[in-house]
Amino acid sequence: MRKITTKNIKNFPKLKEQLLSWAQQYDEVVWLDSNNYEQKYADFDAVLAVDAFTVLQTDYVDAFDKLKEYQSITKDWLFGYLSYDLKNDTENLVSQNPDHLLFPELFFFQPKKLFLLKQNEIELHYLYAVDDEIEDDWQEILNSYTSFSEESSEVKIKLKITKDSYFEKFQKIINHINRGDIYEMNFCQEFFAENTTINPLQVYQKLNNISNSPFATFLKVSNKFLLSASPERYIKKSGTQIVSQPIKGTAKRSTNKEEDEKLKYDLEHDQKERSENIMIVDLVRNDLSKTALKGSVQVPELCKIYTFDQVHQMISTITSKVAHTKSPVEVLRTTYPMGSMTGAPKVSAMKIIEEVEESKRGLYSGSVGYFTPDNDFDFNVVIRSILYNETNKYVSYSVGGAITAKAKAEAEYEECLLKAKAMREALLNKG
Repeated sequence: MRKITTKNIKNFPKLKEQLLSWAQQYDEVVWLDSNNYEQKYADFDAVLAVDAFTVLQTDYVDAFDKLKEYQSITKDWLFGYLSYDLKNDTENLVSQNPDHLLFPELFFFQPKKLFLLKQNEIELHYLYAVDDEIEDDWQEILNSYTSFSEESSEVKIKLKITKDSYFEKFQKIINHINRGDIYEMNFCQEFFAENTTINPLQVYQKLNNISNSPFATFLKVSNKFLLSASPERYIKKSGTQIVSQPIKGTAKRSTNKEEDEKLKYDLEHDQKERSENIMIVDLVRNDLSKTALKGSVQVPELCKIYTFDQVHQMISTITSKVAHTKSPVEVLRTTYPMGSMTGAPKVSAMKIIEEVEESKRGLYSGSVGYFTPDNDFDFNVVIRSILYNETNKYVSYSVGGAITAKAKAEAEYEECLLKAKAMREALLNKG
């Protein structure tokens, strides 16, 4: 049983910093922050889970079966991630590209200590709390402060795929489209730095200050870190309702208000971007129908423009209803990986992704989130993210975009650089 204590929050931004600073003492940390972004489907403003009581860590083999068993037995809060390569569990696929990050392909833990922040309150949920443990921790948190005395090494970012190679691979994808193998594919490229030491918390805070995204994540699993400024929800379950919100369509921001409004208007009316988005909406509708009650799949928002600090994004919202008895893990299994990061048809796209990309995606384009004791869940899409293996001294961030018949190589490459800008700034800016 969890002991629950509620506290009032006087200084929300300061408490968020204190919580994250205090959390660094633990080997298992998941921090999720909405950054006060107004979302219709958000349950919390921020969540922190630390200190594993139980753990599920596995490769892709029977991963969803193992997760289903773990989730059904614990019937508690579980936090963790699904890597992109769980595709090999749901389909007859392989991942043979180089992996220098070496994250487990699936990782979830049952936290001893959980903090749920909403408006001016924080709930502390402790598993088997002893004596004055909650009050002692609370005082420690209030006395925590962030110190960055460690020196990070100079970050020298390299490209896994050169610009010329990108154009060659782009043409291969177009050839597949023209042959009818696929009609859309998400093509990603990796930027990386070797023999590099960073302070993960410092880099995360820089990235978060730049982006202020609604699905920001700081994840720590021992010596491996995810620092994410994701704007995208993969999927959420609340009672019997399922919500998926794929992003397809990106435009830059402008500091000039009139120009910024024009960029937003142009994105909303861009037929290429709309067709990309609608293709993925169709894919998600099909995925959701595998677990949905008959006739319940709906599209309440089609190609709506959402504005973030760095970019405008085109987002659609697809919903469905499932039976009370439906396992939450089955909803994940039948929709994974998310269509916005694969393409369509999904299996054909993933086969070609494996051929043309140079790196194992791993946690990138996977998902971080949580299950509740009531069989609900909420998961993001791991994009706009920096991944770091502290032991290997390897830093990585990947970006991608949807390739369709109407895509132009130069424009797609420039969109990748636009998406990479915030991660690059967070790593290179010493201030």
